[in-house]
Amino acid sequence: MTTHTPIDPRHQKVPRVEVYWTTVTYKTVILYILLALGVIFVGIYIAKPGLYSAVINKIDKSVGDPDPDPVGADQKRAKFVNLEGRVQVKKVNSVQWVDATLSTSLDKGDLVQTGSDSDARITFADGTFYTVKPDTLITVEENATDNSRPTSVAVSIQTGTVDLATSNLSPPGSKATVRSEDATTQLHSNSRAAVKFDPEKKESEVVVSSGSAQVQRGQERIDLAQYEKATIPSSGAIQRSMVLAPPEPAEPLNLAPIIAENPRTAAVHFEWKPVQNAVSYALRVSTTAMFTRTVFDKKNITGTSIDISGLDAGDYFWNVMATDAKKQSSEVSEIFRFSLVAQGKSQDMVLEITGYQLHGRVAEIIGKTEPGAALIVNGQTVPNIAPDGTFRHFTEQLEPGQHTIVVVGQNRRGGTGHAQVSIVVPK
Repeated sequence: MTTHTPIDPRHQKVPRVEVYWTTVTYKTVILYILLALGVIFVGIYIAKPGLYSAVINKIDKSVGDPDPDPVGADQKRAKFVNLEGRVQVKKVNSVQWVDATLSTSLDKGDLVQTGSDSDARITFADGTFYTVKPDTLITVEENATDNSRPTSVAVSIQTGTVDLATSNLSPPGSKATVRSEDATTQLHSNSRAAVKFDPEKKESEVVVSSGSAQVQRGQERIDLAQYEKATIPSSGAIQRSMVLAPPEPAEPLNLAPIIAENPRTAAVHFEWKPVQNAVSYALRVSTTAMFTRTVFDKKNITGTSIDISGLDAGDYFWNVMATDAKKQSSEVSEIFRFSLVAQGKSQDMVLEITGYQLHGRVAEIIGKTEPGAALIVNGQTVPNIAPDGTFRHFTEQLEPGQHTIVVVGQNRRGGTGHAQVSIVVPK
């Protein structure tokens, strides 16, 4: 029998586990990742240069051109800048007509309709303005805008008249057009024209008031200069003719107040500049900018001025038209507005311009007045004034240079106000 001596636990060897580690910083990890990516890209470049370029372009687009900003995308949509009377819109994906507001944006395929006493001014992202005249129905056909490619904006007329004005269209190849039936009118830069379509006669008419345009139907093309007119019949060739230039209003000055002790007995003097080849003129005075309520309408005025009386105190709009020996009439002149005020009976009103912003050649006027007041900015009615009296208004396109923007208004008490600001439109 063998006897073993007990083992003393104090002398027993216990196995040991040794742990080693190395501290690695985030910088080191990132450096290793970058090195690995560098090796991968070098390999791709050597093996497949085409794939390398595609990958680089993809990364560059993702980093430099992120998902479109919804605000920026909205700025590229057509929108209303002025509304008068009832204007309705039917969206391309809807069967219902809704009343248009200044917050209504327009997309390709949308319909816009004006009533007999209403009109609408629409601006596109390229700076083109389309004024939809009364009793008109149009469709928005194009609104393609891209900083790196030619822009293309277009509307088609189902019935009525559209007046469009372009700024400096860029880049080269950009288009601003109006389509009616099978004819297309394309305006050049810094031009203005009125396009009319009669669906019953299937006849179109184009009158260029400034700049130039091209009218095309099938293979037939015709170029129009200022004060030229194209008549596009349902059958037969396009006919080109000259039109009279519209007279230039002189007095009363636009937005001028006329103060009289007794407005109804006061004689208001109207005057305009003569037009070559004109033998007579027609003057209209109305209490509305759409001339739906005319208080004076006289034709066959042989001179270039006339005095009229019998007007009550208030705001008035006036324009004049020329007629030649062949009984052909010009387009109506620019609309001027004046206020006839009873002396000593007006009260001051709150009206101030708090700022402005330039959007290309269009100025956005920002100001404040009294709630419920009526305002005119450079002859245009301000359609929306907030309950607190603040307002924003977009002007017509302005030529490069210095301009004085004039705002006049009248409050509910009969008081009038006047404010102005000078702005400079860069070339």
